[in-house]
Amino acid sequence: MTQVQRIDSELDSKRGWLVALAAATSTFAVFGVAYSFGAFFNSMSDEFGVGSGQTAFFFSATISLSFVLGLFTGRWADRVGPRPVLLAAAASISVGLLATAAAQNIWVGYLTYGVGVGFAVACGYVPMVATVGGWFERQRATALGVAVAGIGLGTMVGSPAAARLIDATSWRTTYVIFAIVSASLLLLASTVAEHGPAAQPTATPRSLIELLRHRDFLLLYGSATFTTLALFVPFVFLADYAEERGVSSLRAAVLVGVIGGSSVIGRLGLGTLADRIGIMRLYVGSFVVMAASHFIWLTADGRYSQLVVYAAVLGLGYGGFIALSPAVVAERFGLEGLGGILGTLYTAAAIGSLCGPPAAGVLIDEFGYSTAIWSAAVCSIAGALALFPLLRISPEAS
Repeated sequence: MTQVQRIDSELDSKRGWLVALAAATSTFAVFGVAYSFGAFFNSMSDEFGVGSGQTAFFFSATISLSFVLGLFTGRWADRVGPRPVLLAAAASISVGLLATAAAQNIWVGYLTYGVGVGFAVACGYVPMVATVGGWFERQRATALGVAVAGIGLGTMVGSPAAARLIDATSWRTTYVIFAIVSASLLLLASTVAEHGPAAQPTATPRSLIELLRHRDFLLLYGSATFTTLALFVPFVFLADYAEERGVSSLRAAVLVGVIGGSSVIGRLGLGTLADRIGIMRLYVGSFVVMAASHFIWLTADGRYSQLVVYAAVLGLGYGGFIALSPAVVAERFGLEGLGGILGTLYTAAAIGSLCGPPAAGVLIDEFGYSTAIWSAAVCSIAGALALFPLLRISPEAS
């Protein structure tokens, strides 16, 4: 059997689907922790005696750092494979959460949580998504949807579980439990993670400056920046918004879980549809859905049923964004050094996650929630509009 025949026989194989499930386990573990932060928000804010903006910085610093580090962990995995990277993630998240559980001031917490969880997310997300891309050809978008479905499932499970555990114990004990569970899942995923037959590592990854000279990448980068300025705001503040309007802490945390659950539908459903009717149209549609969703929140006036609808609609668009991004990059730029290119693209999300939630916290403290939600809606609309030129540019012409 020739090398080409061997690669063809392994592409879209059962072995590849096992790797996709390992990627889903990895993303479930790291994002189940990171995106549950809203459930910890009030407890940590009260104990550390700080305002909304400072507490939101826990989440913003963590997610921002994870996307910046993804620039390097993606390239690291391109060179050495995903297994060592996942082992590093397990060590980082366990040490980071255990140290955060013992932190006695907010500055120590910023360091332990931000670095520990941020590095784990960087190792458990971009490298695994890129790894799955190397195992598939015909069913790549579907497989990538499965891989990132773990993010939605982790969000769906993590936030309500955290709320229950915090009510039953404390936020510190909850982080100890999360450390054990998340590290165990990452170790499990590492046992089957390996490069696919179509993986094409490169010794000279393209820099951000080089990629930004490419018209397609510039549009994708600008869109992701504006969209993520808005996207991460509800992950931090939606539960707090609901609690301020008389919703119980558990039901408020469920709203973030709804975003995660709905995003699973977006990740799996849109990933499957993309293989049939085209990636770019569905990708743009996902951004339009996210932009429109913020107006549901804006008009909710504390009505829980409408907040559930908002969370579900946002999650559907968010799921499409996350599931289709790797497939869009692979379609436009090829598989060579995919992990590095994805890591570079996700530095846009680092900007959005670093600036969005703290800015929203300041707006909430100074002017109230309406101003913050309007600002998020405007940013999200700008992110959607930035993608429309790509509908007229074919991958071959780009």
